Amino acid sequence: MLADRLLQEVFSFDLSKAKLPKRIGVLDPFNGENAQQVRRNVELFHRQFYADNRPRMLMLGINPGRFGAGSTGICFTDTKRCVADLGIPVEGAHTHEPSSDFFYRMVRAAGGAEAFYSRVYVQSLCPLGFTQKGKNGTWVNLNYYDDAVLQKKITPLITNWVRALIATGMRTDVAACIGTGKNFTFFKKLNDKHGFFDRIIPLAHPRFVMQYKYKQLDTYVDSYLSAVLEAA
Repeated sequence: MLADRLLQEVFSFDLSKAKLPKRIGVLDPFNGENAQQVRRNVELFHRQFYADNRPRMLMLGINPGRFGAGSTGICFTDTKRCVADLGIPVEGAHTHEPSSDFFYRMVRAAGGAEAFYSRVYVQSLCPLGFTQKGKNGTWVNLNYYDDAVLQKKITPLITNWVRALIATGMRTDVAACIGTGKNFTFFKKLNDKHGFFDRIIPLAHPRFVMQYKYKQLDTYVDSYLSAVLEAA
């Protein structure tokens, strides 16, 4: 069953071999403060939406942030949407993430969670996130491509991760990339080298839409829906 294969890969991903610079922290919700809740969320999610062997189109984002997948373990899903749209109860942490707001507007427009996830599997190019100390000394989110040393260190792991996801039963004729800038540039270069997918569809990142293009939100939802139709 697809759920079993995906859970095996999600729970076994390990960054320890990358030997990251000490100035960079790892955001690992599966072994953090709410690890038990997160692992439960992720297992329920996969068992609910991937209890079959139907091939899905991969839709790959950057890496988890603290208030989305960093809080629930489910990509682009804060605790608010985890409860309201997926029907998975969350105890303890309560988060609201603008990216998740956009993403689930799109999911609803696609017919709801069951219809959307029957066609698509959403993950990140790196399933664990990163942090670094900001100017005031607090730890803040860090994208893998914002640090050249970090990107180089984890590229072999990302390569193996994408290969492993495909091996679970994902489609290879088309994939979608969430992020039209540096994430797409990296993903396209990786794909050109390894030939994972015949074609990659770039999609605007939800945070970019909510922060800079809110008035055109429906247009961006439609662009995602067009990608979902590719997965039909």
